[in-house]
Amino acid sequence: MEEKEIGKILMIDDDEDVLFAAKMLLKKHAKQIIIEKNPKKIPFLLNNDTYDVILLDMNFSKDTTSGKEGFYWLEKILEHDPSLVVIMITAFGDVEMAVEALKKGATDFILKPWQNEKLLATLGTAMKLKESYREVDKLKKAKKQLEEELNQPFKEIIGNSKSITEVFRMIEKVASTDANVLILGENGTGKELVARAIHQRSLRRDNSFVTVDMGAITTTLFESELFGHKKGSFTDAREDRAGRFEVANEGTLFLDEIGNLPMGLQSKLLTVLQNRHVTRIGTNKPIPIDIRLVCATNMPLYDMVHDNTFRQDLLYRINTVEIKIPPLRERRDDVTLLADHFLVQYAKKYRKEIEKISEEAMMELKKYPWPGNIRELQHAIERAVIMSDSEEIQPGDLFLQMGDKEHEMGAIGMDNMNLDDVERAVIKKALDLHEGNISKAAEDLGLTRASLYRRLEKHGLQ
Repeated sequence: MEEKEIGKILMIDDDEDVLFAAKMLLKKHAKQIIIEKNPKKIPFLLNNDTYDVILLDMNFSKDTTSGKEGFYWLEKILEHDPSLVVIMITAFGDVEMAVEALKKGATDFILKPWQNEKLLATLGTAMKLKESYREVDKLKKAKKQLEEELNQPFKEIIGNSKSITEVFRMIEKVASTDANVLILGENGTGKELVARAIHQRSLRRDNSFVTVDMGAITTTLFESELFGHKKGSFTDAREDRAGRFEVANEGTLFLDEIGNLPMGLQSKLLTVLQNRHVTRIGTNKPIPIDIRLVCATNMPLYDMVHDNTFRQDLLYRINTVEIKIPPLRERRDDVTLLADHFLVQYAKKYRKEIEKISEEAMMELKKYPWPGNIRELQHAIERAVIMSDSEEIQPGDLFLQMGDKEHEMGAIGMDNMNLDDVERAVIKKALDLHEGNISKAAEDLGLTRASLYRRLEKHGLQ
């Protein structure tokens, strides 16, 4: 065992020789070892410090064989903190006493005189358990914080237009079921917010919501990320790891950008969804899973099925219910609400006393086509707040990249061009404006670099 692998230990035993022997052994392996002869000092010790592992004698001077004193102090320790890791020690141990200690909340049970290797191994295992408790506690706190942020009905999905109201209606209808949901919409329309809203209104809301960006997972890591692996199953597998399906068990698994999944991996995903179990890499043991599946994409899956780039059977599996999120240009009545919301958010963040958006600036916002949708609007308001020197956002603060003579982007052939033509023209204009700088163009369009590269390839602009 490596030195200092064990954390802070508290040991309580009425035998001074035992305490001394333990301290001599453990000081080489533990960060700190605290010894105490009198068990009555346990409350004081717990109130004034924290410990990774507690070694507790089963029998003290009043009663040397039954273990009653040890059970009493075990109960007091766990009353103080149920997550404390306690290992019981006795010279008169038997199976019944060991079982009773475990039933009462002890982590393990060792006999004295102990074998040094056995004691160190037991402490090492206890430390791993303590770390797992900490991780679970951390996840619970993070989950609670997330739930508090999302507990208001449609808190982050802002709008009252007819098209977004229809999305709200669909969420309410499907959320209480366990049906698989496919969310369709352009980048920046809020697909993940819709997925979270479905989870928060589902019967699984008290369990995990796990997000996987399918466009960001490489082919080589796909199975490891989603299905997990066993330590040593490949070069970088340094420990056993649960995949996203296991982590999301009894909760919701959100597969974002599902349209980016290559055909070869689509079949593996389909097999898991059909069989309802996963097998970690390096094992043959199937692990049952119980998840609610929500997927999202900005890609034309039905056209991809026709082109044999997306499996039809997988599409049927993931889209029991479809929710289509309208682009911002189709819900212009919501631009005012969204812009005001982001203004309050960023004025507070940057400590600016900006009270409103001027009428002229709001007119500019409403005319702009928003190819990057809500995400682009959010970035535009954030930039405007940063750049503004007055109490009102003015048109000059917006940097919407419109022409001097006419709003070229807003005027791009809405009547005589299809959506692909509009998208191609907007991307080309952004690239021209930034002299081909992909990062800056993607930022202004409200896209990730990867998403912009896909569109460049799609429109032959590379």
